[in-house]
Amino acid sequence: MEDSSSTATNVARAILAVLDYSSTSETRKSAVQFLESIKSGDVRVLANTSFVLVKKEWSSEIRLHAFKMLQHLVRLRWDELSPTECKDLVNVSIELMSEVANACENWPLKSQSAALVAEIVRRQGPNHWQEIFTTLASLSANGPLQAELVLMMLRWLPEDITLHNEDLEGDRRRLLLRGLTQSLPEILPLLYNLLERHFGAAMSEAGTQHVDLAKQHADAVIACLNAIIAYAEWAPVPDLARYGILSGCSFLLSSPDFRLHACEIFKIVCSRKRPSDGSTAEFDSAISNMFQILTNVSREFLFRSSSSSSAIDENDYDFAECMCESMASLGSTNLQCISSDNGVMAVYLQQMLGFFQHFKLGLHFEALLFWLSLMRDLLPKPKAAAYPSGEGSSAGSVDSSGQVDSEKKKTLSLINDDISSALLDVSFQRMLKKEKVPPGIALSLQPLELWSDEFEGKGDFGPYRSKLLELIKLTASHKPLISSTKISERVITLIKNLLASPAPLQDLAVMDSQQLALDCIVATIFDGSNEFAGGSSEVHYALRRIFEGLLHQLLSLKWNEPELIKVHVHYLDAMGPFLKYFPDLVGSFINKLFELLTSLPHVVKDPATSKSRATRLQICTSFIRIAKAAGKSVVPHMKGIADTMGYLAKEGTLFRGEHNILGEAFLVMASSAGAQQQQEVLSWLLEPLSQQWIQAEWQNDYLSDPMGLVRLCSNTPFMWSIFHTVTFFEKALKRSGYRKSKLGTTSVTTPASHPMAHHLSWMLPPLLKLFRVLHSFWSPSVCQTLPPELRAAMTMTDVERYSLLGEANPKLSKGTSIYADGSFDGSKEGQVEDIRNWLKGIRESGYNVLGLSTTIGETFFKILDANYVAMALMENLQSMEFRHIRLFIHTCIVYIVKTCPMDMWESWLGVVLHPLFIHCQEALSSSWLGLLQEGRAKVPDLFGVESGSDMKLEVMEEKLLRDLTREIVMLFSTMASPGLNTGVPILEHSGHVGRVDMSTLTDLHAFKSNSMVGFLLNDKRVALPALQICLEVFSWTDGEATTKVCCFCGVVVLLAILTNNVELRGFVSKDLFSAVIHGLGMESNAINSPDLVNLCREIFIYLSDRDPAPRQVLLSLPCLTPNDLHAFEEAAAKTPSLKEQKQLMRSLLLLGAGNNLRALAAKKNQ
Repeated sequence: MEDSSSTATNVARAILAVLDYSSTSETRKSAVQFLESIKSGDVRVLANTSFVLVKKEWSSEIRLHAFKMLQHLVRLRWDELSPTECKDLVNVSIELMSEVANACENWPLKSQSAALVAEIVRRQGPNHWQEIFTTLASLSANGPLQAELVLMMLRWLPEDITLHNEDLEGDRRRLLLRGLTQSLPEILPLLYNLLERHFGAAMSEAGTQHVDLAKQHADAVIACLNAIIAYAEWAPVPDLARYGILSGCSFLLSSPDFRLHACEIFKIVCSRKRPSDGSTAEFDSAISNMFQILTNVSREFLFRSSSSSSAIDENDYDFAECMCESMASLGSTNLQCISSDNGVMAVYLQQMLGFFQHFKLGLHFEALLFWLSLMRDLLPKPKAAAYPSGEGSSAGSVDSSGQVDSEKKKTLSLINDDISSALLDVSFQRMLKKEKVPPGIALSLQPLELWSDEFEGKGDFGPYRSKLLELIKLTASHKPLISSTKISERVITLIKNLLASPAPLQDLAVMDSQQLALDCIVATIFDGSNEFAGGSSEVHYALRRIFEGLLHQLLSLKWNEPELIKVHVHYLDAMGPFLKYFPDLVGSFINKLFELLTSLPHVVKDPATSKSRATRLQICTSFIRIAKAAGKSVVPHMKGIADTMGYLAKEGTLFRGEHNILGEAFLVMASSAGAQQQQEVLSWLLEPLSQQWIQAEWQNDYLSDPMGLVRLCSNTPFMWSIFHTVTFFEKALKRSGYRKSKLGTTSVTTPASHPMAHHLSWMLPPLLKLFRVLHSFWSPSVCQTLPPELRAAMTMTDVERYSLLGEANPKLSKGTSIYADGSFDGSKEGQVEDIRNWLKGIRESGYNVLGLSTTIGETFFKILDANYVAMALMENLQSMEFRHIRLFIHTCIVYIVKTCPMDMWESWLGVVLHPLFIHCQEALSSSWLGLLQEGRAKVPDLFGVESGSDMKLEVMEEKLLRDLTREIVMLFSTMASPGLNTGVPILEHSGHVGRVDMSTLTDLHAFKSNSMVGFLLNDKRVALPALQICLEVFSWTDGEATTKVCCFCGVVVLLAILTNNVELRGFVSKDLFSAVIHGLGMESNAINSPDLVNLCREIFIYLSDRDPAPRQVLLSLPCLTPNDLHAFEEAAAKTPSLKEQKQLMRSLLLLGAGNNLRALAAKKNQ
């Protein structure tokens, strides 16, 4: 006994040392080691010591830790005790729980005492539960404090069912679930009796002013409700009803103190899925009863709230929100329980509409989720609209294809015109954010609680507005005429209010907020996939009349301020799909756009016109939108648009940037007119550009050497002229045949059919010259000779810096880059910013031009010399910044790799990839070494920030390093894609797992022409730096990069298995195998651990009999013995299962590394 007391004293000291902040690290470490030795030492010493320390004479901190030690014993060392010792531990633990059941004990000790008994009950198993439950039921009858402890234990008991416990195996979890289910006839009546008893006692004691006793009984009620919540998630709903749990909770819905907990139980049960066994009828009955209860309570709340909002406090609203969630859960999961009764359904929908209309945002939001879920379920899936034959079920608004069953049709018919109108009215009104409401309008909206940045718990405004728009779209699909009428009336009203407003700019926010709603409704009704033309003529006529009237209002507006015109143009944009079906209105629409364009000033030197410039660009962009939306309806007006463009250009009132956007719109229009007209439009647009672009004079003056480009940067008009030429090349390539397939691979048309093919020969050579001299700016020998303002312009833009830091740019993020075309204010800072924007823009658009040019067949590869391209683009690669290399790879190199014809791999890929891989390997290796060893990445990028921002610099440097790392391995992943490796067979086809027949091995050269990875491995100059990058990626702390490199390494391993190349096999068996295992030691690779384990499995299973290295690598692990490896090989040989082999390899690696492979350990704990 003396030894036990001494040990307890030592343990207590160790606990206090661990908790004491003033303890040294060595003291704390020694204390932790001592405590761990007690937990892992003699189990009886652990038990006796813990029971000593839970006594009242010790401090709360020590007692709490002692309870946790006992829980550890029960959870992990229970089997070491004899049956008698187990029984004694049960009795002592229940006695402890009884002892802490007094008003003086704090809640954590009570909770841990209950958790200990719950842990014991789980370990004892169902066969011993009856005796324990009898004891606990008897204890709960002793008073409210004892009942509270028993109820807390019952709450903890099913925790391993509702919460995942890594220590609990699947069989034990199933056993626990089965045992608890069998025990529900004892548990649920006990819960009901305790709930009824202590609720009544709490009310009685409160009535006699016995506050302390009333609180004890109330605490027992709360504990009981918390316990019921733990069972409501999984216990059969009919059982919850049968034993009075649901009726007891329904009674508490009228109690202000307990209604929130009771409603939480209702919410959980309402979301339970309907069973498929014989208890369906009982389940439906229980849900129907709950619905009636919730309906009565919500009716009373909505009535009180509508008659006097001041009578409702925040507690009422919290309860109402939970009640609304319960009703929404019922409708989303178990609507079939009430949908058969139209009267009941009508009441339900009206109440959910009441919540949706409620001025409180929280209630409205929960109802919004319900209406979205309901409408998604009721409306046909393939088509968003089910008109245009009419409104409502009687008019056949639901698609007649039979996709919606009769039950859903019946429910959908209940969502009548009035409900649809109300849904739209509320949605329109709530499209406005509180922060944007002008003061005058804010008063008129009271007490409506609009979305605010201060509102917590519901996400951001953007996703919320998207939900409103989706509901508007679904409603427009169901009731097109109602939706059209409502939005038209609202927009016309807003226009009239704005025209009458003394300060229209202040009131513009409301008008601006409704544009997306109009856009959504018009797009839904007149979307081509909805077969609008197939509807009835009456509906067509009604819709035309509505939108024609609205369009007339929009066309008649005469606003002059840029802000008003910008919103005006947004509304015109929204009408585009309508014009597709009514082409006779297109002419007046286009005339209006030109009228708006010419009404705005075009002076470039006046800073006050910046808003006008932005609006002019917005108007020009509208031509693209109308060309897309209206399709062929715009084609007859192309000549008129061209004539107007020519006139404005001749008058000097159309900027090059605006001309480019209108030209892009022309390309979109031409794509609807056919290939011949598209070719003619391209020639018309590109011929004036080519006349300047191909001239030798400007190329000799500006592109022959770096100083020439310096002169170009001082010739601002010509500099921006070149920029606009390059950006139009980019637009022409994007709009003239370039596209992506669903698989993400580039779809390439033949040179003869692609309208841009014969233009590449004159477009690309000057561009390559431009890039050669542009890249030279960053070489040290050239950079030091540049003027100061140009060196300053080579630094990052503010937008780039804020992006790297993940911060919002406080400045106008697009303003300078979009409008900068020589219109700076004349200051030196303005000139630097102008050149900086030009350098950034010409690089981005130029790289895009090169990348897009590769996607139109073989033209790019045939008209250009690979060596010249490599020299022009790679000559100064060593001086390029990481951000530029990343962009270069992403927009140019990836496309060259993806689209290069197989018969031209030899002449192109080696030349282009060799210098890139060499430099990236050296640069990334050096930068990662700095980051991992010194805490700071070494990158060459010019940030252009003042000193004193070291922390931000470090963040930006690391982001640049990770971005480039991920981009280069993404290139590797692209090279390893199946489409570029068609000659590599699938190794384990149809589940076959085993060693490869040696007689089938081929030379690596056989894969040179049908596998890009095979081609790469045949060229050592290119392969060595690429493979070195792959090896190092596994040691860099970037899980995303590891994911991509695994794809490439998988093909490398496959080729090592399928070929007889000794050098490749040696690399994979030793270097790659070691690197992958090292990668498993990085916690950042936890998400990729299955892929890494599979690489290890493939290397060992398929190569260990052909090379000694795999065994040597595994035996070099610190904890792996030859016997362990032999046992693994025997087990792996016996199973043909891929899954089992992976599991065996995973276990072997964990064993061999002594559980130090953090990627596997982290994955296990996730």
